[in-house]
Amino acid sequence: MPIKVLMPALSPTMEKGNLAKWLKQEGDSVKPGDVLAEIETDKATMEVEAVDEGTLAKIVVPEGTSDVPVNDLIALIAEEGEDPAKVEVPADGGGAPTRPQDEAPKGEAPKAESKAEAEKEAPAAPPAMSEAAPAPSKAPPVPKTGSGERIFASPLARRIARDAGLDLKAVKGSGPHGRIIERDVRAAVEKGVGKAEAAAPAAKPEAPKAAAPAGAMAQGMSVDQVKAMYPADSYEEVSLDGMRKTIAKRLLESKQTIPHFYLTLDIELDALMALRKQLNDAATKDKEGKPAYKLSVNDFVIKALALSLQKVPDANAVWAEDRILRFRHSDVGVAVAIDGGLFTPVIRAAETKSLSAISAQMKDLAGRARNKRLKPEEYQGGTTAVSNLGMFGIREFSAVINPPHATILAVGAGEKRVVVKDDAPAVVQAMSVTLSCDHRVVDGALGAELLQSFKGLIENPMGMLV
Repeated sequence: MPIKVLMPALSPTMEKGNLAKWLKQEGDSVKPGDVLAEIETDKATMEVEAVDEGTLAKIVVPEGTSDVPVNDLIALIAEEGEDPAKVEVPADGGGAPTRPQDEAPKGEAPKAESKAEAEKEAPAAPPAMSEAAPAPSKAPPVPKTGSGERIFASPLARRIARDAGLDLKAVKGSGPHGRIIERDVRAAVEKGVGKAEAAAPAAKPEAPKAAAPAGAMAQGMSVDQVKAMYPADSYEEVSLDGMRKTIAKRLLESKQTIPHFYLTLDIELDALMALRKQLNDAATKDKEGKPAYKLSVNDFVIKALALSLQKVPDANAVWAEDRILRFRHSDVGVAVAIDGGLFTPVIRAAETKSLSAISAQMKDLAGRARNKRLKPEEYQGGTTAVSNLGMFGIREFSAVINPPHATILAVGAGEKRVVVKDDAPAVVQAMSVTLSCDHRVVDGALGAELLQSFKGLIENPMGMLV
């Protein structure tokens, strides 16, 4: 029996991925550990390894295919003694996980498209009409054309088509083996093709309208309404990649669900800049004259925020719907800008690390983030984050909290400012920082206490060395 290779779930939130490249071709022998393909998620490019020995018999999903649902069949491997030429793709798509190859990393339950769609579909249909919960031994019913030809479509695609009054016979599928999936139906609805006859089923006298794309709904206008406001030759349409879709979804969720408030402080940097220079000058050098480390202001910021969360432990927490999770260590995320979006790799237990260790780890994480080579566990989780736009000359800004974090620190540029000291004007180097807080977890006084502790460490940085 051929071994199924399914689209893996590379993170808990992954629902779809892009099959970027096949590194093995049909007819190639494979053994455990061989890299079969590269998968692009919204955040990274990951490798799919073989866990069984055999011959790659069928590539079901060609390279370059976008939005392949998790647990969809992507290839078949013929076992030893099995003729690869006789291996056929199952008529039902073969998407049921049966091998360790199909498992999500670190024991996470994989998210099959059928399961995800069934959960979406269950509330929308009465029990007697539900297509989402068939008996375990039976496959979901498959629509047929008038001539008896079966139409292969996912449950979610069928529901959207039904609600929109769309005839699936007029829709061309882009899924494996021509299967009709969600994006095919939405595209047909937008173009106005394949409308079914006006008569609606008796059980549904008034069919609901098709859902607008998430981004358009957030703006209160459909795609067509937005486009109608501008001359057709005045813009170009840029398709959203997985990263941009995820950023839009998560930040929309953040602003809709998290009650933000903001606290801003000005902090003097003279002592920190002097200590930074002293430490960098003291760094040992290799034979080529390269220093063992080169500390940045951001390294001090990460360390100071981590230590402050230990001093104010009530702020080292996240919101978890009906409770608050308070953490022992300070896991600090750091926003890293890349083409088309950003990553937030996490420095784990940052309060325990030296400044040079934080500096080295950040350089490694930032470099791999820009190449989309981070592992999911390297950018997921954390309790807070740092977003620094000082290098762009931004004096002050307010950052949006990245759920489930309860805070994020926005760091502005260091600059010379005139302040009053001992009733006389003086020039100091200073920066402005703004702490965004989730009011469900961090109240005003608690956020102020955290920011005061941070200010004390930055203005007296020797405290971070002991």
